[in-house]
Amino acid sequence: MRIIAISLYMFLVLLFTIGVPNPAFASGGGGSAPEKQSDSDLDRATQAIKAKEYERAISYLNAVVARDDRNAEAHNLLGFSERMRGNLDVAFKHYERALAIDPKHRGAHEYVGETYLLAGNLPKAEEHLVILDKLCFFSCEEYRDLKAAIAAYRAKHQQ
Repeated sequence: MRIIAISLYMFLVLLFTIGVPNPAFASGGGGSAPEKQSDSDLDRATQAIKAKEYERAISYLNAVVARDDRNAEAHNLLGFSERMRGNLDVAFKHYERALAIDPKHRGAHEYVGETYLLAGNLPKAEEHLVILDKLCFFSCEEYRDLKAAIAAYRAKHQQ
């Protein structure tokens, strides 16, 4: 019995020392965290968004989705850019498309929740917060950001 316990202990030490390989990464990805492929238009769009140049970002992102309409991140960023320009209806369409492609896309859940707040729809924003709570397990930035936005919305509209 003692030999088994020592063997198990040694196995666990070895396992935690060398780590466990990530099967999704080893097999080429899949699910909600695919291996990131470089796309210069997507990179340019991200830089344009950081510079708050949403028109320019949209042109790059449109080029990305013209090549690959199943790019959830491009649709998510299109939604964000359109939201920042005040085009909520167009933003919602892109978030819906991103979530249809990848229902676990945390960024799209956060951004669509924030967009629902701009549209005055607190219950829909809260639905996405619940989804993020399930997706994030131990919390994540997207969950915390949407939760803070909902709290700010409630504080502002409590009169």
